[in-house]
Amino acid sequence: MITSKANYHHYLERDKVALRIKSNSAITKLTTTLFPNSIWKFQKTMRKLEYYSNCKNRGLGKLYIYYLKYKFRKISIKLGFSIPINVFGPGLCIVHYGTIVINRNAKVGSNCRIHACVNIGASGGNRGAPQIGDNVYIAPGAKIYGNITIANNIAIGANAVVNKSFDQENIVIGGIPAKQIGEVDIKNIIKHI
Repeated sequence: MITSKANYHHYLERDKVALRIKSNSAITKLTTTLFPNSIWKFQKTMRKLEYYSNCKNRGLGKLYIYYLKYKFRKISIKLGFSIPINVFGPGLCIVHYGTIVINRNAKVGSNCRIHACVNIGASGGNRGAPQIGDNVYIAPGAKIYGNITIANNIAIGANAVVNKSFDQENIVIGGIPAKQIGEVDIKNIIKHI
């Protein structure tokens, strides 16, 4: 969770590295003006909203928060994302736009790489949502739900249905319901860690 301006800048830098956004050279600025990166725009807006909601929520800051919420909602609908603030740690990499639905009670650590058609949510009306560790790769179509925990350095396979906790690190899980199907060096999948 973003708790200071320095923390806010750290999150932005880690997200930028994860998305492979180049430095602010003149050519990069021209390219992004002509061909904007909607996912980077979404993540910058999300991080700014997190910063203002957590740190600047008094006086005129409250008015600016309303504007940021409007902007965030607009771009979320455009990209098909239903991602609340204060869920993802630094180094988030959303690979494609498309349907991604995340429960507000879920927590995901740093360096998460997530694809389209992923759902992370509660189960059966309970408030408990998944608590996911650092350096986790979530492939397209994965469904992760319930009051469960996922350890660090895990790859979740495409269309996996994860409804139980996995405490062992450096594994691949997949299937319906999900089970361990192999081992992995997560640095081969998530290159920016």
